Amino acid sequence: MSTQPVRTRDARPWIFFIAVVIILLDRLTKIWVSNYIERGHFLTVIPNVFRISHVFNTGAAFSLFAESLSPVLVRNGLIAFSIIAVIVVLGMIWQMGRIFTPSGVALGLILGGAIGNLYDRIRFSYVIDFLEVRIIHYHWPDFNVADSAIVVGACLLLLEIFRTQPVES
Repeated sequence: MSTQPVRTRDARPWIFFIAVVIILLDRLTKIWVSNYIERGHFLTVIPNVFRISHVFNTGAAFSLFAESLSPVLVRNGLIAFSIIAVIVVLGMIWQMGRIFTPSGVALGLILGGAIGNLYDRIRFSYVIDFLEVRIIHYHWPDFNVADSAIVVGACLLLLEIFRTQPVES
């Protein structure tokens, strides 16, 4: 009987593939919105619930700091934060990504979303947001594919943190 360790295939290429898919989806949707919907206008998908809009977000999540008296400082700070986040997530993927887990998928989503929005901030000085949701009287700030991937990734990480871990005997 052999006691050689079982080799598992490295999951990091799949995690990076998830990130690349998110980056591509984010870019393609932002290009579509930029080409087919005028800035400040919208396309109603579900009346009083969901519209595809075209807005520029110069701030952070939920347009925080968008009305700052120092927009260059905000932009540079958000770019620096995004670069640090990308480096940290890359390090986490490199450390933990050998095995395909929900945490790895979450990190791939977060990486893709962070790079998608970072691209916009560097190239345009703003992020293109276009998904607008209203439920009853609540109106979410407009968001995009990258934002969605970051939120879903963060939720997956939270679920993994609180998930009961099997006890090894």
